[in-house]
Formats: sequence, C-alpha cells, structure tokens
Amino acid sequence: MDSSRQNSDHAPERLESNPIVRHIVRFAEEFGWWRVVAIPILAVITVWVLVDILIAKPVDGSEPELSDVPVTTSQQATTGEEDPEATGPDPAEVSAAMAAVTDNLPAGGAYSEGGNGTFRPVGTPGQDVGEGNEIIIRYSIEVENGINTIPYGGDTAFATMVDATLADPRGWTEDDRFKFVHVPADSNPDTRIQLTSLSTAAELCGAELAMETSCHTRITGESTVLLNEARWVRGAVPFEGDLGNYRQYLINHEFGHAIGYADHQACGGDDQLAPVMMQQTLSLNNAQLHEMSPEEVYPDEDVTCNPNPWPYPQAN
Repeated sequence: MDSSRQNSDHAPERLESNPIVRHIVRFAEEFGWWRVVAIPILAVITVWVLVDILIAKPVDGSEPELSDVPVTTSQQATTGEEDPEATGPDPAEVSAAMAAVTDNLPAGGAYSEGGNGTFRPVGTPGQDVGEGNEIIIRYSIEVENGINTIPYGGDTAFATMVDATLADPRGWTEDDRFKFVHVPADSNPDTRIQLTSLSTAAELCGAELAMETSCHTRITGESTVLLNEARWVRGAVPFEGDLGNYRQYLINHEFGHAIGYADHQACGGDDQLAPVMMQQTLSLNNAQLHEMSPEEVYPDEDVTCNPNPWPYPQAN
C-alpha cells in the first residue's frame, strides 16, 4: 500500500489521541461547533480594542484635553457654537468708528445722525446693462428710513446716480463677464445697495474698518453694499471737494467688493490714476495707507496717485 495513504489513514487516530483535540471535540459536541469558531475571533477583537485604547491614552494616564478632540460639523450645530470670528457689535467700536469718520470728513452739508435700521426701495427697477457672459448680479437700491435725501436731490437722484454709475462704459461692465440688473427690493436681489446713516454704517461696518464706514458686508445675512450718507454728503479729502467723482468712486469701490474683488490695490506710480480698489477715501499715498493698515497691500513707499472713480477709466 502507498505509504502516503497509510499516513492518511492513521491521521484521525493520532488527532483523537491528542488531549487538546479531545477537549475541543468534547466542547463542540456539548456546546456546538459555532462556538469553537466564534470564541477565538472574539478574543482577537478584544485584544485589539485594548491595545488601541492603551495607545490612544496619554502615557501619564490623563484624559485628552477637550480641544484635542476633533469636533464635527453636527457637534458644532448641536452645541450652538458660533464662528469665533463672528462677534456681536460693540458700542465702543461703533462710537469710535463714528468719531473717526466725523474727524476725517471735509466741511459741507448736513447729514443724518441716525436712521431706524429699516430701508425703503428707491428708483425704478429695470435697468439691464453688461454682457453677462459669466456673472449676472441682480441688485436693488434702497435708502434707510430716517435719512432725508431732499437736500441732495431726493431718493430718485440717489438711485439715478447708482444706475448711471453701474451703466457707465468706464465701469465694471467694460468686463463682458458682468451683467447688472436693477430689480425690486422684494425680489431677493443678489446684492442690496443701501444709503445708510452714519450710526447704522458704523454699527455694521465699524468692526471691519476703523476709519471708513462705507463697506460691503454679509453681516446682514446677505450681500449688502452700505454707502455712508455722511460720505455721500461730504465726500473725502483726497477728492478735494469733487462730490460727483467721489460718489461714483464710492459706488464702484464697494460694488467691486460685492462682485468678487475682495482685495484692495496699491497706487501703481506717482501721478498715475489710482486703482478703483485702492482706499481712496483715506489717502492716495501708499506710505500713508501702509501706516494706517500695515497688514494691507500698501508698500511703505512715498508714491501718490491721482483720484479715480472708475475701474476702466480709459474705456470709450
């Protein structure tokens, strides 16, 4: 007979004579074979979990700090935690912002000290300008209740200036990516352009800008261009009393932020026209703007531009 066959025939007898095997067989016959398989697997899993816990726990036996534990979005929503950068308005900041604007205003006409925080729609919706190959911005025009616009032509004059500035060929529509459509204030516009009292502008913009309280913000929950009425009436020193050009600059600069130009720009050379995204309200000199805001884009160099309200001043 084949020796390999003999070894095979006697294998069961040798296994049965093994005391470990006999115990396993007896256990299986009494409790079932599935337990013979399951118990080793559970043992391995248990050991793995214990090892994982020991590795994760600090060597000194202390518990991990709460800040070391990752927090998921759902946990943040459940605990009601807010974005650490989203802080409420501080009356001290509002007062400081109002004082800073007042100190830097040129002499001129009267403006409203405060409104009531609600807005009325002004002008006639319907203007549709620009190619809009990529971006269409639906905007409304509004004035804060409590502001008296009669001394500078009334609500219609303000709205007409906004529409005319956005439609001017030297404006943002020179870039054929953009189209701007004036829509009613109650039709969910993409951006609201609002003439705002000094106190309301300081409250909503003051935390962002220490010296100038016109801004583009989303603190209201939607894209909003806030044009400070004090600046609308008095202008800014760098524009030397040219209110028309300054108002056009104010519209184009803040609306520029609304359409995606988040960063400011420095003056490109002495006696050159200033970029519209330069903070021309404050200064036309790079070194002065650097001193005011060292974290901004302005280099510490004595270079001064000329005032310019337009994104594309050379356009026909």
